[in-house]
Amino acid sequence: MSTADRSSDERSREEQTAALMSEPKLGYIGLGNQGAPMAKRLVDWPGGLVVFDVRADAMTPLAELGATPADSLADVAAADVISVTVLNDDQVREVVGELGEHAKAGTVIAIHSTIEPETAPELAVKLRSKGIHVVDAPVSGGAGAADEGELAVMVGADDEAYDIVKPVFKKWASMVVRAGEPGAGTRMKLARNMLTFVGFAAACEAQRLAEAAGIDLQKLGRVVRHSDAQSGGPGAIMYRDDTTPLSSDHFLHDMFVHTRGLGEKDLRLALRLGEAHGVQLPLADIALRDLAAGLGVPHTTSTVKE
Repeated sequence: MSTADRSSDERSREEQTAALMSEPKLGYIGLGNQGAPMAKRLVDWPGGLVVFDVRADAMTPLAELGATPADSLADVAAADVISVTVLNDDQVREVVGELGEHAKAGTVIAIHSTIEPETAPELAVKLRSKGIHVVDAPVSGGAGAADEGELAVMVGADDEAYDIVKPVFKKWASMVVRAGEPGAGTRMKLARNMLTFVGFAAACEAQRLAEAAGIDLQKLGRVVRHSDAQSGGPGAIMYRDDTTPLSSDHFLHDMFVHTRGLGEKDLRLALRLGEAHGVQLPLADIALRDLAAGLGVPHTTSTVKE
């Protein structure tokens, strides 16, 4: 074979690979409140979409839009990129295990469920010998964001798998972030969700204080939602590269010193109000103790009378 012929063959293989990456056949397993709107945004994918759910009626709306309903997980295993949105860790292991028995080399299995941190890396190692990629890609934003294509997805994947899934994920996500290797997506999601639910607990504590102080909780809720939309809520302080103390010349230092001063003053005032009304505020106590260190600046020595 001549050099020209070999070059032509190499270009042909590269073109075939590029075509596979741009138009793989998609599969989607788990069509619940989160999975159904995500799958719906994939029905017009050029390579086609096959869907499966243990509830046959869950597949009907997607079939009416052009997706192919599957009779079993084995049928979905013929797809090139397979999304899995099931309820829990046990179901993920069961589904991925069965897919691994039937899928071909080069298949990417993307787990969107929130699972144990070690599950995705274990499954990735187990199926790597078969040439099957396992990625964890949990999402944030809820069903409404999925319906609008506005989810954030945190991806734990190797380079090859990430390049394949990114254009697929962009059909239902407006933010696609590679967190690292398999398992990193889940670790990022757990940190993100911890913030949400600790914040919910703090909101409940704030409502107890407000109620005891005679405040209308509906009006308080409106104020909080409005001001969070302007200030960014907790995400407004999340611009650091690490959690070590800030040097005095760090671009965030002066801003965070100011934030610390306001925060510690207001937390002390809230704790005094709670004491006056007999309301315990354990989260506010912890925040007063830990806010400065969390921001990376020293505690203030000022009083609430400043």
